[in-house]
Amino acid sequence: MKALSGLDIGIIIGFLASVIVIGAWAAKRASKSAEDFFLSGRSMPWWLLGVSMVACTFSCDTPNLVTDIVRTNGVAGNWVWWAYLLTGMMTVFIYAKLWRRSALNTDLGFYELRYSGRPAAFLRGFRAVYLGLFFNVIIMGTVSLAAIKIGAAIFGLTPVATLAIALTAVGVYATLGGLTGSIWADFYQYTVAMVGAVAAAYFAVKMCGADGSGSLAVLFSNSAVKAKMAMIPSAGANGSLSLFMTLLVLPIAVQWWATWYPGAEPGGGGYIAQRMLSAKDERNAVGATLLFNFLHYALRPWPWLIVALASLVVIPNMDALQASLPADCARFVKEDMAYPAMIAKLPSGWLGIVVASLVAAYMSTIATQINWGSSYLVQDFYARFLKKDASPKNQVLVGRLIMVVLLFCTAGMALVLENAKGGFDLMLQIGAGTGLLYVLRWFWSRINAWSEISAMVISFIVACFFAFGAQHCGLITPEGSKEVTGWLETGWRANLFDLGAWKLLLGVLVTTVGWILVTFLTPREKEEVLAAFNAKIHTEKTNFPVAILCMVFGCLAVWTCLFGCGYLIYGIGGVSNAYALAGGLLAVSAAATVALMKLVRN
Repeated sequence: MKALSGLDIGIIIGFLASVIVIGAWAAKRASKSAEDFFLSGRSMPWWLLGVSMVACTFSCDTPNLVTDIVRTNGVAGNWVWWAYLLTGMMTVFIYAKLWRRSALNTDLGFYELRYSGRPAAFLRGFRAVYLGLFFNVIIMGTVSLAAIKIGAAIFGLTPVATLAIALTAVGVYATLGGLTGSIWADFYQYTVAMVGAVAAAYFAVKMCGADGSGSLAVLFSNSAVKAKMAMIPSAGANGSLSLFMTLLVLPIAVQWWATWYPGAEPGGGGYIAQRMLSAKDERNAVGATLLFNFLHYALRPWPWLIVALASLVVIPNMDALQASLPADCARFVKEDMAYPAMIAKLPSGWLGIVVASLVAAYMSTIATQINWGSSYLVQDFYARFLKKDASPKNQVLVGRLIMVVLLFCTAGMALVLENAKGGFDLMLQIGAGTGLLYVLRWFWSRINAWSEISAMVISFIVACFFAFGAQHCGLITPEGSKEVTGWLETGWRANLFDLGAWKLLLGVLVTTVGWILVTFLTPREKEEVLAAFNAKIHTEKTNFPVAILCMVFGCLAVWTCLFGCGYLIYGIGGVSNAYALAGGLLAVSAAATVALMKLVRN
């Protein structure tokens, strides 16, 4: 731990005060109606929404997660989330317009637009509680776990003290300003967060040399770092087939369309849909999601990746860090804690700026999550089932009270979790097998409310089975056993995928087969309901060949930009042939972007 100077403390306090001012500024407008509070009056421009979307995913747990992945599986391990670019581009060119045409208050209103009767009403209400409370608290708990680790590594705070300070600060401005306050604060916080991320990467590289004289050349010449630098996992003689299949093939072939993950929902949803619904019009909804995907995947990751690689040199193991922390923080010391531990080593002044950037990332995400969760619980549960005549002011008041409840639940969840990757894997497993349904429900008329209910129930049961029952059935090694005895962990199975990948694949298979069977065993949706849905959404206007071509060019432009920037950094560090690779990839990215823009205009 390193004591903060007066300058550091002043920077952090000044930042917090400025964010609260933004919330107070937005409070008057937010209090007018539920639509103003939860959807900013449907008046937001694309550029502001796009930055807000990426700020929402710029959580303080994300650099921790990236660090955990790099230290465990190298840079190539990030395909576990890079693959979701496919989902993002599909949302841009197929679903963004559909969502905006729906003119819904929340994406859960889709259920009573697409389906009918008691099953549709039950699905809407249950999903509101399931996502708005249960799933949302897991997400925010993962984010707040990162705050605990930052508080311990940098300030020496106990977990309870960190949560009390962090959740109180975010609660003040989020409950005041609603979505308008969150979106404008997101724009400001994203700027601060990016400055902090770049500064952290610069000083992390300096730490790799004696007396702060490190450079990229020093970093990339380290043997521990060299082993983690590949962007594509190898399956050849020097690689592992299991890692290649788990880290690259599974995410690209299955995971992106088959799993539900917040911020990368197949077909769009959650707070991404909330922002699309708040856009001025369809063009702004499309522009916002396109900007989001470029910023999220192409421009943001490398500062985090550099810090993660540098941590392999500066903090080769976590033993010394564990010994330096308060006793009640010891169980939180996992590989993901290397990121805040690196931040704690920054010089005075810059430490304050980077800590402020992490606070910005935390506040942006939590504010978005509680606004999103509250919108579900108010508009899709409270106003739909408990008090149908609730006035706009009453809905805003209840929404603010629910936000406070969500913050308390978040604190409890954060104290249960231990590392960022564990939370990420848990959310993937719970959503395994539901993704294809969310992609097809707009176009396949046979899907009904029971399809969605069964998918949600089956995926949750399968996730619980793998968490609590698989050991007793001999599928995986019993906890504490020194020998590998589980069926999924032995023989050819272990050589093809790792255990986590097998759990995900089986979850996808069982859930997908389950909801498809239920679809054909239950009644077809009424024709008049389907006709009314199509009359409003106009799915027939979707030009699939052009949309898919745009999706391909979009993914090509972003991925080649991501890897081109990476090889450019590697080239600066003296890696052979890196400049040539960077030039070729960036040229392809530019060409793909030009082709994409022409297709979009036409």
